[in-house]
Amino acid sequence: MPFIVLHREGQTYRGEVAENSNLVVKAGIRQFPYPHLRYGCGMGKCAKCACRVLKGAEHLPEPNWKEKQRLGPHLEEGYRLLCQLWLKHDIELEQDKEPLQPLKGEAPKTEASTSQQP
Repeated sequence: MPFIVLHREGQTYRGEVAENSNLVVKAGIRQFPYPHLRYGCGMGKCAKCACRVLKGAEHLPEPNWKEKQRLGPHLEEGYRLLCQLWLKHDIELEQDKEPLQPLKGEAPKTEASTSQQP
């Protein structure tokens, strides 16, 4: 079982997840790392789940096209989109206080932004 260490806003959270787990999916069903992980669309569009990988990057697959498109040069700084990763090994992550802004495309519209004005 992969052991996860998540640093966010000066706090450190630790826990285990089943092998081949996605942390955004786990948080979405209120399992670890919920409520400590910031996430959004879960589809690689909004980049709210972006984290810098501190340890364990060597076990991750190469970034996919969504990560390359949304993160661009941030990939070289160690950032990855957690919604795009299925973890099989221990990992240590740091999530910035403010989410990264996706480089291309629009973030998904929220209910408030899609409501029609009278």
